[in-house]
Amino acid sequence: MEAFKQHTGIVGPVDRVNVDTDAIIPKQFLKRIERSGFGQFLFFEWRFDEQGNVNPNFDLNKPRYQGASVLISRVNFGCGSSREHAPWAIQDYGFKVIIAPTFADIFYNNCFKNGILPIKLSEEQVEDLFQRTAANVGYQLSVDLENKKLSDDFGLEISFDLDEHRRQFLLLGLDDIGLTMQHEDAIAAYEAKHAAKLGI
Repeated sequence: MEAFKQHTGIVGPVDRVNVDTDAIIPKQFLKRIERSGFGQFLFFEWRFDEQGNVNPNFDLNKPRYQGASVLISRVNFGCGSSREHAPWAIQDYGFKVIIAPTFADIFYNNCFKNGILPIKLSEEQVEDLFQRTAANVGYQLSVDLENKKLSDDFGLEISFDLDEHRRQFLLLGLDDIGLTMQHEDAIAAYEAKHAAKLGI
């Protein structure tokens, strides 16, 4: 997993509450076993109409938000089923950061395991970001995970809270397997000792 320390990117808005994982990646696209290739199906039923045509009224389809890598949304983002495909789709589409007032717990945890930084801000702070995004074409946010700060080119500076264990996961680019493999030498020594005991 790639280490995350700082990131600056265009902000893309999804101005909806209770965005569930079936909206993020509909169930008909869960047949793939790879982690890649899900980005094209992100928010599929909002991005496209029933004939498969691009919906020009959905914000992420608008030219000003193309290439966005910072997603902002409203309360209870990622609710619904626990499918890990949801963060896979978000990451594969190109988002590295998600900002919302609250997240569903399982989705929130899955983000860290897949190298995505979910940031919780107050509803007032998120509303301010929506306003800034709407007012400035190509609006960007800079995220400094080392110092837990958000900033823009217009004087905004916001501190955010994050569990230190999760912060270190991202800073070091570790998932659960990577964390275990930090102890590879000790594991190998234990296995060799155990094998010797069994005479293997």
